[in-house]
Amino acid sequence: MFVFSLKYTAPLEDVDALMSDHVAWLKAQHEAGHLIAWGRKVPREGGLIMAHAPDRETAEELAASDPFVKGGVATVEVIEFSPSFVAPGLEGLQG
Repeated sequence: MFVFSLKYTAPLEDVDALMSDHVAWLKAQHEAGHLIAWGRKVPREGGLIMAHAPDRETAEELAASDPFVKGGVATVEVIEFSPSFVAPGLEGLQG
């Protein structure tokens, strides 16, 4: 599993201008089975995305395809995560 940590590098009005493209990308990647969860950081300085990918290279390519990253309004850090414990009902998250 991977966590994509997005950090905005542009004013929020520039981020918001790409929001519909970003949300469409999130939904399409979820439907394709790649994304598990996503949401804004508080305060609103970026976001976090939980993703499935077979390897780091694929995860990095997926993260780089986010319209926020491609549009130059955010940078992304790809963090690999191997859960050793999950709450009941989330067992599918363990590799």
